[in-house]
Amino acid sequence: MRVEIIQPPLVQLNTPYPSGAYLSAFFKEIKKEDFSCIESVKWYDFSEKIFNSLFSKKGLEKLFSLSEKKALDLAEEAEKKGDSETAWNLRRYVSQSDMWIKWIDTVVCILCGKDRELCHEFVRSAYVPRGRRMETFLESLDHEVSIDDAQLLASFALADLADYINYAFDGNFSLIRYAEAVSTGNNTFSQIEETIDAPFLKAFYAPLLDDFLLQLEKSEPLPFSAESSYLSGKKYMFCISVPFGGTFSAALYTCRRIKEKFGREALVCIGGGYINTALREIHDEGIFDYVDYISYDKGYAFYISLLNNSLKKTVENNPETRSLLVGSGLCYQDKTWVVLNPDDNAKQREEILTRSISPDFSDIDFSLYPKVSDDTNPMHRIWTDGSWIKAFLAYGCYWHRCAFCDTMLDYVCKYSPVSLSSLYDGIYKEAEQAGVYGIHFVDEAAPPALLEQFAIVNSKNKKRSLSFWGNIRFEKAFTRDAADILAYGGMIGVSGGIEIASGEGLSDVNKGIDIESLVSACAAFKEAGILVHAYMIYGFYNETPQMLIDSVETLRQLFKAGLIDSAFWHKFTLTKYSTVYNDWKKGLCKDIKPIFPKGDPFAVYELHFEGEEKSEKYGPPLYTALDSWMHGNGLNKPVQKWFPFAMPKPSVRSDFIDKAIEKYEHRRNKAFNEKYPSDENFSKYLWIGNKPILVERGKKAFLEWTYMGELFSAEIPPAYLEKSGSGGQEELYSITGCLENPEKYPIIPEWLFRATRGKGLAKTR
Repeated sequence: MRVEIIQPPLVQLNTPYPSGAYLSAFFKEIKKEDFSCIESVKWYDFSEKIFNSLFSKKGLEKLFSLSEKKALDLAEEAEKKGDSETAWNLRRYVSQSDMWIKWIDTVVCILCGKDRELCHEFVRSAYVPRGRRMETFLESLDHEVSIDDAQLLASFALADLADYINYAFDGNFSLIRYAEAVSTGNNTFSQIEETIDAPFLKAFYAPLLDDFLLQLEKSEPLPFSAESSYLSGKKYMFCISVPFGGTFSAALYTCRRIKEKFGREALVCIGGGYINTALREIHDEGIFDYVDYISYDKGYAFYISLLNNSLKKTVENNPETRSLLVGSGLCYQDKTWVVLNPDDNAKQREEILTRSISPDFSDIDFSLYPKVSDDTNPMHRIWTDGSWIKAFLAYGCYWHRCAFCDTMLDYVCKYSPVSLSSLYDGIYKEAEQAGVYGIHFVDEAAPPALLEQFAIVNSKNKKRSLSFWGNIRFEKAFTRDAADILAYGGMIGVSGGIEIASGEGLSDVNKGIDIESLVSACAAFKEAGILVHAYMIYGFYNETPQMLIDSVETLRQLFKAGLIDSAFWHKFTLTKYSTVYNDWKKGLCKDIKPIFPKGDPFAVYELHFEGEEKSEKYGPPLYTALDSWMHGNGLNKPVQKWFPFAMPKPSVRSDFIDKAIEKYEHRRNKAFNEKYPSDENFSKYLWIGNKPILVERGKKAFLEWTYMGELFSAEIPPAYLEKSGSGGQEELYSITGCLENPEKYPIIPEWLFRATRGKGLAKTR
């Protein structure tokens, strides 16, 4: 039996989503140790495949041939309604179709780091296609367009084409999702099914998938023999990853074609982030016309028990009760809903594998992924401008208490840190094979201790070290020492949730941090040269206009003080597995009143609540202000002036963040001026400065070194020189050895400790 792992489209363009890499590593591991019946394991990222198929000469030729008439008809309709701009823009796409077809390969090559020579023509020529987004970008430049603007211009070219596809060909299309609004709304399964045969999937995904399945059919794998009559004779196990709602329609299409092609020879399973959250409480068994099993959470224990035929089955036809019982998988057999749970041995094996497995990207060609940039903000660009290897330091969240988060679900509440040595060795091997040395840690919140350990291990790599970034909590553990070590070890950026930036708001959402720890962490990161992104929430169920404006003012001050580089406002969404909802069910949260969907929705995950529409008006002004601040504009404008309606004045003092920074600086300086440690505590210190050199000036000798671009100097006490030896190179070793070679010279003399503390000598946890 062959295991085929499929990532349906569409997810982010620049790098593969990691679920396939983890499943691939898992199946290869159990193949070696437990299941020799698995002939091979392969995974395929159809998000990349469909991107490179659509955005090619043949792809655009097909697109324009299928959409030209509709585009011209829409243009005529728009003109009749007085919308001349839309009419003109649609006709421009059709008129420039030959130019789009001619230049599309160059656009993609530019985004993949190639065709540097053609960039000159691309940014300047009058014979290059232009769309509205491209023109807006060019008009926004405060300098003459240059070759260095080519990547951003190429990114906006893709966005312009995506706008055309959405408007003139398939309204469910966008660059990184497909029909997401349908799958994440309270729609019936029949409504979701209607998207499966929509134009984009039918015209562009179907040929790629059919060709893939045809090649598989020619491979003739051996059937899997098992005691279970249901599993015996299976030649393929297809694992379909559905990380987001924007991949669900394509996933269903994939499953349908597999069933049509292979029938009972194929076992079809789906899992992933969207499945784990949105599809736990399913109300329509129609999905099982497409799949055999739904796998929840990590999935490792489920697959081990499935292959061993040891899944424990519980019949439960009540969807709400069933969602609470689901601990591994779900199926629909003999007109009954069956909850599937793994045996104890599989659960134990899963825990071991979770800590030891590192992702396997060996089936991926990273050179095929475009590096798209939709903003000049340096932190904003990190997400898409680079082909990151994605991995996690820990499964689950070590805090798992935030009020808005899915704290009832495994991916948040089941915290399990990985083996750092296994992870580093594994992802470094992947980096060397792929030629990609950037790591994106996709943890819910990366544990500070593991981050620091990773940075230290990385800093000692004598080959080529890694650069990394990820999501964290803005907590006091991120001191200046910690931030310096992380930056020295390769960290380039962090993102973290502030949510509601006021003392009352942080308490309401149960962040477990206060403003002082927030400012302290941000200040430490920024002093260490690490970029900072903040997540914000508006529309929390008990948020008042005063709380919101105070949060906005605090965010403004954070930007003005240079403590954060970018941010994003999310509108609060009530989910069925959040702390808020769970407290409401217990009668502990009476201020919120959920509204349950009417009719017969396919699945219930997100809920509306009474009064939530009142916060919708805040979105546009919040986004406008934030966009200005991220680009250094409007930072002195009173925050209430950004709103086109009356808002209270902030109760936050104008020097609120400045005062918090002063307190941080006091704590930082106190830490750097700490008491000279006893001999046995020197192992806690790490030298992260550059190589010290010995400089003689007359009868005096100095130790000089650079740290973070600055030159530091310390006079060596004459008594120390006399004590250390005969002079020359040996003295240099005895003086600097305790910094660069602490194993050989374990004691740092007090004068050297004072001279270097905070200037290259950092304290570890």
